[in-house]
Amino acid sequence: MVSSILCYKGTTAIFVGKINHFSIFLYSTIFIVLPYFIPYLAAFYFEQMKIGITGANGHVGGNLIRRLLKEKRSIRVLQYHDHKAFDGQDVEVVVGDLNQPESLDRFCKDVDVIFHLAAKISIGQNSFDSLYKINVEGTKNLVASSKKAGVKRFIHFSSIHAYIHFPLDEPMDESRPLATDSKIAYERTKSITQEWILKQQTDDFDIIVFNPTSIIGPVDYKPSLQGQFIAQVYEGTLPGLIPGGYDWVDVRDVCEAACNAIYQGKGGGKYILSGHYKSVTDFVQLIGQVTDRKIKLPVFPLWMAYIGVPFMFMWSKVTGQKPLFTKQALDILQMGNRHIINDKARKELGYNPRPLAESLNDTINWLKENNYISE
Repeated sequence: MVSSILCYKGTTAIFVGKINHFSIFLYSTIFIVLPYFIPYLAAFYFEQMKIGITGANGHVGGNLIRRLLKEKRSIRVLQYHDHKAFDGQDVEVVVGDLNQPESLDRFCKDVDVIFHLAAKISIGQNSFDSLYKINVEGTKNLVASSKKAGVKRFIHFSSIHAYIHFPLDEPMDESRPLATDSKIAYERTKSITQEWILKQQTDDFDIIVFNPTSIIGPVDYKPSLQGQFIAQVYEGTLPGLIPGGYDWVDVRDVCEAACNAIYQGKGGGKYILSGHYKSVTDFVQLIGQVTDRKIKLPVFPLWMAYIGVPFMFMWSKVTGQKPLFTKQALDILQMGNRHIINDKARKELGYNPRPLAESLNDTINWLKENNYISE
């Protein structure tokens, strides 16, 4: 008997047996040839995945669809009402509702990965019960259908508001406690959902949770409240500013992390997706810089803004538009943490938020090209 020794990438494997042509061929195939085909096999597998997206008509949903289609993914969306954000895109559509389990069963059938983006976002004009029905009960319904259908990975979009931001002068990461006792209904429902869904993690059902901050960027068809704010600043229709600030992140960077989470994210993991903190004043000045415009707006005292809340609400009823700010929105601007850490997402998902100036420039250009703002 003769020992045959094969070295591969610094590891020495010793096999005892007769050296012959077949053993050399076998060892070469296993240790040298096969590893080079693994990336291609993996790519083939990922292309065959069917991915389901709820909230596909939202800002993140529309961008996520376009990002996934670049990888030739097979996508199914759950359409509730609107469909402008995915019109003309190569997706399969299932009409349904988070509170209609039979439609969720159809949506989840043969799906491998689900991105759950659908949620009711509120800055004060909705009751806790209406938010709970969608954000909590609707998510539970979707998870039940996902498990029944054999979905392998469930990627849930929560919010940075699921966490307690205090103390504001200390770095904030995924170890912060959840805001389950918050007086703000939206924060409470998002934290309750996050707490519950992480408990659904099993060996056969992976859960990943994302906590993005305030999202801006192109492909914003509604547009979002952030998009409306940027448009009003650009057009000069905003009467003034409010003290405070927030952390802003580009929707495309959020979607890049989401795509990477399909195969890189760790089951049971939660990831903060933050960008750059700016005061409202500095944010507006940056809009002026990227558009080469002089923007001078008064900053109203906070007490004056709070007094104006009821009038903003009444005006929204007259115009049919959502109020740009509410009492809860004012509270959030004052209570936003300035040191939101995204180290975990950087390390595990390759997350790398781009400069805020680039995000604002691309957002404004997209809004102009799609006739949401005029010169």
